[in-house]
Amino acid sequence: MIQRQKGVALWRQIADRIRANIAAGDYDVTGRVPAETALAEEFAVNRHTVRAALAALSQEGIVRAEQGRGTLIAQRDKFDFPISRRTRFTQGIGEQARDLQGVLLSAREEAANTSLSRWLKVAPGTRLIRLETVRKADGRALSRATSWFPADRFSGIDTVFQKSGSITRALAAFDVADYLRDVTEISAGHAEPDDVADLGLTPGAIVLVTKALNTDLEAVPIQFAITRFPADRVQFTVRT
Repeated sequence: MIQRQKGVALWRQIADRIRANIAAGDYDVTGRVPAETALAEEFAVNRHTVRAALAALSQEGIVRAEQGRGTLIAQRDKFDFPISRRTRFTQGIGEQARDLQGVLLSAREEAANTSLSRWLKVAPGTRLIRLETVRKADGRALSRATSWFPADRFSGIDTVFQKSGSITRALAAFDVADYLRDVTEISAGHAEPDDVADLGLTPGAIVLVTKALNTDLEAVPIQFAITRFPADRVQFTVRT
């Protein structure tokens, strides 16, 4: 049920519900979502609220309006991103895309807080390098990541990543030829302002969130990352 006192705008709740219905295949028979009048009746709201929800979904490329045909579902396959002991963006997307791109948004040095020190097994206050990055496939933004690396071991990794566009190649420049995924935590939530801007989403879009720790072959933590994926563009396959 739509909750009017939930603290989330009604149009956003309706957009989430329609998005979930599309993902579940509820509209596959017709290939389009119900008419505005039907949706307004279903959710007990006015047509302007429904129209705002559909406009948000259209901006994300999930639906498109066609004169005389209504609101059609834009059929676009999701990218499958495997999570395993050796999780790599480039290898994971592989042949699913012709062009892969890694973009450095910003970089800075900061002190490890309690949470980061626990993940990276360093003392609080240890200097870390923080990278903000976006990964794209065929021009579509698939992830926005915040990564932290111990500064004493990876000083200058921002410059290397900016040139290579790859975390794997950047780590190799620091003599980390191979590394392992130690932990991956997966959750979901609404897009935050940075997600909206950098992933081309609308407020309220659903994102999949991973918290991941990579270690070298000696089990020493080398990277902790929080990555946000548009749920309508990416699905995870967990491989053991």
